[in-house]
Order: sequence, then structure tokens, then C-alpha cells
Amino acid sequence: MLKPVSDLKFAQPARRNLLAPVLLAFLILGIVLALLLRFTPHRTADLTIVRTTIYPTHTVFKSDSIIVANQHTEDALYVVTTLRIDDRLHLPLFLKDFTGTLTTAEGEEVTTSAIEKLDLENVYTSFPGLKPLVSEPLLRDTMISPGQSAEGMILLHFPVTKEVWDHRRTAVLNIDLYHQGQQEVLISRASEAVSNATHTPSPVSSPTN
Repeated sequence: MLKPVSDLKFAQPARRNLLAPVLLAFLILGIVLALLLRFTPHRTADLTIVRTTIYPTHTVFKSDSIIVANQHTEDALYVVTTLRIDDRLHLPLFLKDFTGTLTTAEGEEVTTSAIEKLDLENVYTSFPGLKPLVSEPLLRDTMISPGQSAEGMILLHFPVTKEVWDHRRTAVLNIDLYHQGQQEVLISRASEAVSNATHTPSPVSSPTN
């Protein structure tokens, strides 16, 4: 005897409780994020200015021309700064370039590239009093292994007087890395060593007009 359709019962699949898998997935995700935060450095590198020495120069250019004034002068400033770089990544760092940016009291920005290795001896010849203040340079294209550090001198040249430097708003050393972009570190007044050295060479003849 056939039963009425209304009396037929079809087997229903058991409804799965999705709350437990969702909670487990969130727990695993939280553990992964915690591990990433724990073992991934927050910084590419630690930059430290070890010391800074200022070397002002005052050059007198003598002209043999009767058309222009007998002589003119030029004031400039060499910033000898020693930088330490600590690699905080699990990858090596490759140093690409060094530049310095000076912001004057009036807000003017003066940016200069660090003097190249091949030009250092020419600078020391022109300003012999500078050489005792320098140390082994930190070179472009230097590789720093993970967890290791590098330290060396960087020489910057700004076409300003010592007074402009002393009354500056900020002075920043910029380090360009090949694969991690640019980082910067403040050249603070606290890092400056006391130095009264200055250079005033004999008049240098300039080309006549």
C-alpha cells in the first residue's frame, strides 16, 4: 500500500557547524602574522652618525684683468661625517649613493653629492689641513651582509659659510640603497667634534676675461 506523499520523509544531510573551522582559520592566521612581526625587521638598516667635523674654507681668487676687480673670494664648507650602517634585513644591502641636504635658517635647501673616491686626493691636495680630519671612506657599491655593519667617512661639500651651517635648521645625510630605496639620518649638532681648523690659502690666479 502506497503512503501519501505527505507521509514520506527524505533523509536530510547533517548541518555542519562552521563556527569551529572559522575560528581555527583565524587562529592560524593570527599565529602567522605574529611570526611575521616577530622575525621581520621593522627597519631596513640602522643609521648612526658617529662623529662630524666641520672644515670651513676661504679662498681668494686674484685676477690679472684690469676690467674686473682685482680679486674676489669664495667661502665654502666641508663636512667630514662618519656613518655606521647596521643591516637589519635577512638580505644583503648594497650602497648606491650618498647625498647631503642642508636646510638653512631661511628655509633654503642645498643638496650636494658626497665627493667621489677618485676626487678625494685632489681635495686633500688643495686643502692639506683637511687630511688629518678624515678617515677611511665608506664607498659606493659596498655590500653589507645580513646582520653585519659597515662604517666609514663621507665627505660633503657645501657652498656656504660656517655661520650659515651653525644657524641651519637641519642637515641630513641621505643613503640610497640599490634595492631598498633611500634612507636618511640627521647630522645633529651633538655629533660635531670641536674643531677650529680653517683654510685660507694664498690668492689663486683666476682666468682673465
